[in-house]
Amino acid sequence: MIRRLLLKSLIVATSTNVEGIAAPPLGFARQSLLSRFGSNSKASGNATCSDCSIYEPAESVTAPKANVWAPITPEDNVAVWNLLHDPASGLNLTDPDVAVVNDNYVFYIDTVHVNKSDALPYLDGSGPKPSPWARVIIFEGGKPEPISQEYMVGPLPVSSETTIQKLDYPFNGGTGGSIPFNGRFFDMKRMDASDPLLTSIMSNITDITESLLGGVYYGYKDNRTTLTGTTTNPTSLDGDQSFQVMMFNIPGTTSYLRPLDFFVILDSTGTDASLYKLKGLVTNTRFFPTVADLRAAFDAGELVEEFHQPTDDEWALVKYNEEMGVRELEEKFAPQSLEVGGKRYKLDPEQKYVEYMGWSFYISHTRSLGIMLYDIRFKGERILYELSMQEAAAHYGGFQPKSATTLYHDTYYQLGADLFPLVEGFDCPFGSTFWNVSVHNGNTTTTNVNSICIFETDAGFPLSRHRAQGGANGYGFANLGVVKASVLTVRAIATVGNYDYLFDYGFHVDGSLEITVRASGYLQSSFYYRDQGAWGPRIQEATQGSLHDHVLTWKADFDVLGAANALQVTELRTEKTTQPWWPELGAFEQIRLESRNVATETQLQWAANGETFYCVNHATATNRWGSPRGYRIVPGRSNVRLTTLNSPFSRRNTALSKMHLAVTRQHDTEPWGNSVQNLNLPWRPQQDFAKLFDDEPVDGEDLVVWLNLGMHHFTRAEDVPVTLYSEAVSSVMFAPQNFFDNAQDGDLRNRRWYAESAAPAPGADDGGNVTSMMTETYGIELPQCMVSLQEPVIGQIV
Repeated sequence: MIRRLLLKSLIVATSTNVEGIAAPPLGFARQSLLSRFGSNSKASGNATCSDCSIYEPAESVTAPKANVWAPITPEDNVAVWNLLHDPASGLNLTDPDVAVVNDNYVFYIDTVHVNKSDALPYLDGSGPKPSPWARVIIFEGGKPEPISQEYMVGPLPVSSETTIQKLDYPFNGGTGGSIPFNGRFFDMKRMDASDPLLTSIMSNITDITESLLGGVYYGYKDNRTTLTGTTTNPTSLDGDQSFQVMMFNIPGTTSYLRPLDFFVILDSTGTDASLYKLKGLVTNTRFFPTVADLRAAFDAGELVEEFHQPTDDEWALVKYNEEMGVRELEEKFAPQSLEVGGKRYKLDPEQKYVEYMGWSFYISHTRSLGIMLYDIRFKGERILYELSMQEAAAHYGGFQPKSATTLYHDTYYQLGADLFPLVEGFDCPFGSTFWNVSVHNGNTTTTNVNSICIFETDAGFPLSRHRAQGGANGYGFANLGVVKASVLTVRAIATVGNYDYLFDYGFHVDGSLEITVRASGYLQSSFYYRDQGAWGPRIQEATQGSLHDHVLTWKADFDVLGAANALQVTELRTEKTTQPWWPELGAFEQIRLESRNVATETQLQWAANGETFYCVNHATATNRWGSPRGYRIVPGRSNVRLTTLNSPFSRRNTALSKMHLAVTRQHDTEPWGNSVQNLNLPWRPQQDFAKLFDDEPVDGEDLVVWLNLGMHHFTRAEDVPVTLYSEAVSSVMFAPQNFFDNAQDGDLRNRRWYAESAAPAPGADDGGNVTSMMTETYGIELPQCMVSLQEPVIGQIV
């Protein structure tokens, strides 16, 4: 039982109103009593203020087990690199620095997903610690039939037991870890192979591009070039062919918002660049199969640009815009969320392990998926084995070659390698804990410092409260209780090309876990045409905001109290009922619940009007009241799926983005919902998410829930210069449902309790009218300290 460290009775003698009820002091009367109120405060008198402890590090804790999901170390990366390049490996590798498109070379080295069946015996018992393995993608352009092949190298550290094996088992597309050359990542080697063809085309029409676009292209390395070419994806449909849709923009950091009305479509199939050819050119929404056709139209005066991009780009920079004027009082520093009472979480930085208010979990990272959370527990009981983002897809629409074609998978662009240093006080609160991210590049390792931040904030609302009416006093209540809500956030921001995705994992003190994703950064825009408003509005002089969907998929491997779980579906139904105490109503409509467990693997949708919700329960465990112990899945803002379900560019390679949520049986052979090389294979994907659903039972089994967040981006002028985090946001929450016997706020001391005092007011005579209100603080004093903030310094990538 908590000892009352502070119990204050506020005794205020008051006059009696006409009804004889004692009223609390108001207005000036209240102000005149402030000195008396303050006399009870520890901050009064000769007390001095010390600096707030916001920059003090979190307390240390030792993780109960090693982080078996951690990325491979820089030392292991070098050892793997050397092993792969040893002639004895038989891989015949060329150094990527000098390799060309028809050589064999390493694309990147990452980490193989640890098998759950290996991790659990170690975590929950005395099983051996799983050894790490490296994941390697090698572009094998030098083979008679060029391919891209994934390998796994391990166990690590490298020893006589280390082997190099094909990494085939996670992929169900039929070719294992191998995909055709034409479907592989379109890296700079491929760009270098196709640029001579593009240069030969563009350098012969400089008079046309100068007239229409105000610039010329002689190759991306030529100093005479005044235009920049940008490509899109996918660049193949099934791996049998390869194409490039090149759009030209005005160069610079703001090129995404300054598109030009000129496209070149190339056939870049195979490794022999001499066979590459022009498929056509597009401008003025007209398609020209050959340069001669384009020139004929130009010479005939048929090609005219109605709109032109501004020559300056100040309007597109994320900096103060003097032309917009000054807002009143904006010279004052904006409010901040600060941990003035000190950090209330503990960390093991080496193992990337966190403890907070009953929560515990590990953090890991890969270059493809970004940050991932493992072994998530609340009050010692496991809720989730794994929580990780699996894909960030963006699908566009329009009547222009690039917008009509574009589908992005940001794991293809290695989203996890694009977690860059955060700005303290702006990206994350002052005093946050910052962790680095390491990315292996060839035989070196780059450290992106301060790329993950951890901080606790006020939730912006009370966790719970109630004001009980009544009481013989002038306050109008008998008692009032209010509990402070706070949340620990793990945050990272991935800048993938034009977009800045903000990922938050919020751990609430009531046992709820919230995922939030926000999008900022530049739009991928299109050239403006008056008659193309169906695909977005005009947002600048010659720029259209391109309509598109963002869909981000998460894998939630629930282990609620163990692996034996069930997904319960509860639906609201209406029914006609008769009740004997309302005979005059006859049959009347009311709501009721109808629940069932999902029997087999299936894809699901959110119901209209929120009339269905889902809960992952333990198969047999119940709480004190006999209800299944579980965690419900609560949709938040903008829980969307792809709008287009039959596009040729997302036919089968983006199946995981086409539902709201789904449930499958957990298998070590299904660690990912997508392949990092699926993007260019929409008709013949390396990993087909739809194939995961083969009617396996999931009731009472180890199950995985897949769910989508995102937004339909109805573009607007307010997306200039960049999209705003305040509006482009999506979220979901996992919250206890009968997991406990009551709400998890009773053991929180950061609260206030106000109640009538049973004791008579000191010094009051029998005829006096006195209001006595007790305030209970439970020993949680308000910090009295000075805030000294430090100007943020951007960390350098090392």
